[in-house]
Formats: sequence, structure tokens, C-alpha cells
Amino acid sequence: MAHYSIIIMEGGVVMRIENFSQIQQLYSTTKPSAYSAGSAGKDFKDKLNISSAGKDLNVAKQAVAAAPDVRADKIAELKSAIENGTYDISGYEFADHIMDKLSQTLA
Repeated sequence: MAHYSIIIMEGGVVMRIENFSQIQQLYSTTKPSAYSAGSAGKDFKDKLNISSAGKDLNVAKQAVAAAPDVRADKIAELKSAIENGTYDISGYEFADHIMDKLSQTLA
């Protein structure tokens, strides 16, 4: 029986394969077949199970997609206050609001 040596150079790395014909025979005899005799006559169907967390995530995604990007009620309220000249916010109230939001974010 003849023994073959194959030298493969890839990226400067040399790999030597001994008994290539024996390795090739091994792989050619153990290839999995797409059809086995035991599955003749059976109908196979794919099945997908989605967890409750996945279903909840999907419901949340749909709710976010259905929600408007702009809070029209809040915008109308602010526009009205600005037009009437009643929109007045102090710098201290604004800073307190920012600090409250920051502390909630960091908590």
C-alpha cells in the first residue's frame, strides 16, 4: 500500500498529512446519508416552541411600534402655555428635575 504525504502551506504554516489515502477512505465511507432506510414512510414536521418570555417580548415590541413617537397632548399643553405667556419655569426647578432623573438613572 502506498503512503502519500501532502504538505499544505497556509499563511506560512506548514502542515504535513501522512497516509492521506487512508484518511480519504475513512471520510468517503462514513459520510452521513440524507435519507436513511428507517425513515421511509414517515412524515417529519418542523416544530417551533416560543417561550413565554419570547411571547411577552413580542407583545412589548408590538405595543412600542403602535405607540406614537410624539406625545401630542404634552406638546399641545406646552404650546398653549407659551402662547398665553404662562409658561414659566425657574432654573432651580429645572435643575432639580434633571437631578431627580439622574439619580433615578444611577440607582
